[in-house]
Formats: sequence, C-alpha cells, structure tokens
Amino acid sequence: MSRQDGGTPGTPETHDDGAATPTGAATGALTGPATGAPTGARRGRPRSEGVERAVFDAVVGLLDEGVPLAELSIERIARTAGVGKATIYRRWTGKEELFVDLLRSVEPPDPVLPGTSVRGDLVVLLESLRERGVAKRTSSLLHNVFAQMQLYPRLWEVYHHTVIEPRRRLGLDTVRRGMDQGEIRDDLDIEFVNDLLTGPLLLRTVIRPGASLEPGLAERVVDTVMEGLRPRD
Repeated sequence: MSRQDGGTPGTPETHDDGAATPTGAATGALTGPATGAPTGARRGRPRSEGVERAVFDAVVGLLDEGVPLAELSIERIARTAGVGKATIYRRWTGKEELFVDLLRSVEPPDPVLPGTSVRGDLVVLLESLRERGVAKRTSSLLHNVFAQMQLYPRLWEVYHHTVIEPRRRLGLDTVRRGMDQGEIRDDLDIEFVNDLLTGPLLLRTVIRPGASLEPGLAERVVDTVMEGLRPRD
C-alpha cells in the first residue's frame, strides 16, 4: 500500500456582534501554564497580558456561573471583563478564536521534539497526548468546555483546525521521517501508522475515561507498536 496523507479542513468563518469604543481593562489571574499562539491563528497588535487575563477570567467566571458557551457573546464577555468590545476584537477575530486561546492557556504546552530519534520524538508526542488526557480529567474548566464543544460545531471546527490538526501533522511528519530513515516499514499508510500510535491514548482519554493514564504509558505504546512496524528483511 502506498503512503498517503489526509486532507486539512479549511478555516471556518467566525462572526459576532460589532465593536465599540474600548473602556478600561480589568485585572485578574488565570491559573494554568501559558502557551504560544496556535498554529495558523491570525494576530493583530501585540497583546496586553493584563487585558488577556481579564478576558479569560471573565469567560471562566461566566462558565462557572453555568452560562452555556452558546450564550457567551463578545458583548457579554467584554462587559464582565470591564473592557470594550473593540479591545477584544483587536486580539481575536471572534469568540471561537477566543475560546480556543483560553483552552490552550490551561492545557499542557505543545511539545518540542528533541529530533534525536524517531522513537524519541514519538514518545514526546504521545506523552503530550497523555498529559492532555490527564488535564481534561483534573480541570473542571477543560471538562466543561470540551463537553459543550460537542454541541457547538463551529467552536469544535476552529479548535480542530488551529490545535488538533497541527499536532496531527506533527505526528504524520514524524512517522514519515521514520519510514524515510528505515525505522518504520514504508509499505504502510502513514495515517494508519499514526492511528496505531495515538489510538491507545485517545481510547483511554475519550472512550474509557476511567482507564489508567499512568506515567510511562507513552514509552510502552511506542515500543510495542514500533516492534511490529520494523522493516522486514
């Protein structure tokens, strides 16, 4: 079977209510590791950390009060944060992009691949997936938002395009490198091999949320799968 790659979904449009003259910024703090901007996300002027945290805190507070994602308008978020709608629109194109940035701020950071070996890079990628699974179990915010995202297709589409797809591509590139270097059989479909590697972690995170995500799981999955993917003599 020849190696094949899957397609990348197009960037969805985002729309919301209009902009208004900015007011003063509120202060606040959001617990969680900060990460860089998602791949492919559009950015305007440099961000003010204080304004960003005030907006994130406003969203978190509204969610904690039981406000559904679908009812969180830019106007309501701005009013709660003490900023103008124009202040928010200068930083995000709409509420979908804002929500994705909020999720990234409390998720574990994206992995940096060491590049020393294909096995090592695959372990880092799967360990990142394991850590995200643990975070979704322990963070009430992540659990709440991800549960609602299934009922909010536009937000899920933006999250998939800007967060999930770049991570998936990173895995596909690593598998391809393993094939090119003779560490993985090159007669297999790249997508299929990537699914074999990520499947056990996704299964334990999504389908069996009570299953163990113990440290060392990433190494065990990579070593077990690669044992069967070694090139044949």
